[in-house]
Amino acid sequence: MASPIEPIAFHASPRPTLGVEWELALVDRDTRDLINAAPAFFELAQRRGLPRSGQVHKELLRNTVELVTGICQTVGEAMADLGATLDEVRVLTDELGVDLYGAGTHPFAKYSTQLLTEGHRYAELIERTQWWGRQMLIWGVHVHVGIDRRDKVLPILSSLLQYYPHLLALSASSPMWDGQQTGYASNRAMMFQQLPTAGLPFQFYQWEQFEGFVHDQRTTGIIDHLNEIRWDIRPSPHLGTIEVRVCDGMSNREELAALVALTHCLVVDLSRRLDAGEELPQMAPWLVQENKWRAARYGLDAIIIQNARCEERLVTEDLAELLVRLEPIAESLGCAAELAGVAGIVARGASYQRQQAVYAASADLRAVVDSVVGELG
Repeated sequence: MASPIEPIAFHASPRPTLGVEWELALVDRDTRDLINAAPAFFELAQRRGLPRSGQVHKELLRNTVELVTGICQTVGEAMADLGATLDEVRVLTDELGVDLYGAGTHPFAKYSTQLLTEGHRYAELIERTQWWGRQMLIWGVHVHVGIDRRDKVLPILSSLLQYYPHLLALSASSPMWDGQQTGYASNRAMMFQQLPTAGLPFQFYQWEQFEGFVHDQRTTGIIDHLNEIRWDIRPSPHLGTIEVRVCDGMSNREELAALVALTHCLVVDLSRRLDAGEELPQMAPWLVQENKWRAARYGLDAIIIQNARCEERLVTEDLAELLVRLEPIAESLGCAAELAGVAGIVARGASYQRQQAVYAASADLRAVVDSVVGELG
């Protein structure tokens, strides 16, 4: 007899709170290559009694640290939280002779020299995924937004996929891989989806369908825990949030704030439209998939599919109109200044474009690393 499908409780958030996770790579100050210094960092943090140590996490590889916020009410609060943690972290990385690097990939590092963080969960992931798992020299930003009712989660998630290419194009920061120009603005997005539970989410209509999916995943041994579903946008039931995992790693606080603000406004806008009785627009999965590829390939030069009618438009033109529409939402959430920073990314070029310009001028991949490190300020 088949086992019954277990319900998945969604611990709703009364307010559209924020949480941000910012992955940063560790690079050697002399060679500019990745360095497996996370164990030394965490050991030093423990010895020194780092006040915010609970907000710095280990990741899959020993070349990475992740900065996480607490539960925040505004973008400004989230950025102040991250900034305070970053300041503490840099005191210790300076002592270790290590720099922090914020991008989706490193331009010349070799995966074969990277060490796995100790832990059964990480070892099991690599054992299962093998070559693709070992290739995962990638870093991103994850944004959680609180949702006040379980029945809103899946409609918001599916409708949010319309804006996938906007978020990816703005954050794209991974044009180089293993010493090569990939031709992609975001090679990270293409790499990460190779893992068996990663990539675009399925578009379910009822929570019970999601519960059935999780049941099947567990029954067949694909996952043991819910957080092993690594979709680009996913429900986080234990936190009462939708977690948006679209963005490449970010190299500076200003652009991070802009992307967090855009994400916050998009989710809250969709939530309020549901409250007003609106049926949220959705796009077919094959159109969403094409948009992801276009944004990963062309970045801010992508011509995206706007809607189910297959109308197309340059992503930057669509962004300009979107920002105007979201201004009242941003005002109500206290992030109008941060949202305005999105236009600044378009004006000066996204990280992938800045990296390409540095390499075109210098033909030196170490200079690219220098430029990314320097942006952290």
